[in-house]
Amino acid sequence: MRRKKVTIGNKILLLLCGLYFIAYVDRVNIATAAPFMQSDLSFSSTQMGFILSAFAYPYCFLQIAGGWASDKLGPRKMLSFAGILLAATTAFTGMVSGIFTIMLARLGLGLGEGAAFPTATKAMSKWLPKEKWGFAQGAVHSSSRLGNAITPPLIAVIIVAMGWRASFIIMGVISIFWVFVWLWYFRDNPKHHPKMTKDELATLPPYSHSKEQKEKKSIPWKKLSKRILPITLIDFCYGWSLWVYLTWLPSFLYTAYKIDIEKSALFTAGILFAGVIGDTLGGSFSDKVYKKTGNLKFARKSILITGLAGSFIFLLPALFVHNLMLIAITLSLAFFFLELCNANLWAIPMDIAPDHAGTASGMMNTGFGVAGMVSPLLFGFLIDLTGSWQVPFIASVVLLLVGIIVTMMIDPSKELDESDPPDDVPVESMDTTAVK
Repeated sequence: MRRKKVTIGNKILLLLCGLYFIAYVDRVNIATAAPFMQSDLSFSSTQMGFILSAFAYPYCFLQIAGGWASDKLGPRKMLSFAGILLAATTAFTGMVSGIFTIMLARLGLGLGEGAAFPTATKAMSKWLPKEKWGFAQGAVHSSSRLGNAITPPLIAVIIVAMGWRASFIIMGVISIFWVFVWLWYFRDNPKHHPKMTKDELATLPPYSHSKEQKEKKSIPWKKLSKRILPITLIDFCYGWSLWVYLTWLPSFLYTAYKIDIEKSALFTAGILFAGVIGDTLGGSFSDKVYKKTGNLKFARKSILITGLAGSFIFLLPALFVHNLMLIAITLSLAFFFLELCNANLWAIPMDIAPDHAGTASGMMNTGFGVAGMVSPLLFGFLIDLTGSWQVPFIASVVLLLVGIIVTMMIDPSKELDESDPPDDVPVESMDTTAVK
């Protein structure tokens, strides 16, 4: 039987999966190194929480600006710039000497990653058919969660062998290699790729390979904001819990259960690996439901509600139980359900505003950035204040409920209509002679 040829779009998707994997290793390796950095550089838990949250400030504020820039300049330039900054700041983290320099490194990393995912979403909207957008978001984000899962044992091995500083320098070198591959292979316009075929081009959204002048049209900020802001709030509720996993989970297991760093890393990897499965299935399930029912609204919302509700249920034991194996199992299940949401949250801005996918996804992911600004810091503060690891989990449980309520109110199936008149202009006053 003749094997089906891998499309250029799928190769682009694979390259983006590599970016998400590397970006998340660069982002979360500090969580595994945190206990050693605290000891070496004499940081309190509150200071460490502030350091862990520092990444999220520029990351948050670069979401909309980075997404807008990707819509205007194209993913090739934007992801190249982001990748270079990501590589440089990751390597610099291995050279820090105190709170000022490490804050500088984390802020720089946030700048580098801030525009990366909205820009990658823009690339996906141009290179993949609409019916694969959920799958694509699931693929790239499962790659990021694979990075989460692999990071603790990988960084633990490097720390034991070479020290925590070496782990950052090595990842900086790997990050810059990805940039060279991206520049060599990717093109902003699919029809400009030397190996693109007419058959594959015909499967892509028409706007994705139209003349560049058509992509310079202005962005309908007011209409877009009204549609995306509820998704931003859901993303904040989702992101609050996710940041806890990404920043405090290794320290939680290491400190609360008095286990060594290698065992803590293995438990952390097991919990985070559940997110790899959740991300993959969340996007795929959503696309399959859409293909079977033709109901995009039901396809996206049903997976979101299932994910948030399941995470809520399985996070509850963290408030009452102190048993390592039981907590590892329930946190794994909670993280699995939480990650069912991720691909859908990223696919919805593409559904609503495919022509402005970079800007729309940047608006959405601002919620995740805001959560990252406050969640790690407040988590560390509450640990210092109460001496309890259970207390900070309460906020996660409450926000998951809020996310479910807001999800019930959205409609991802209604695509943004840019032909509608502005709110303050009567329809009767519009020139309708061109309307057929």
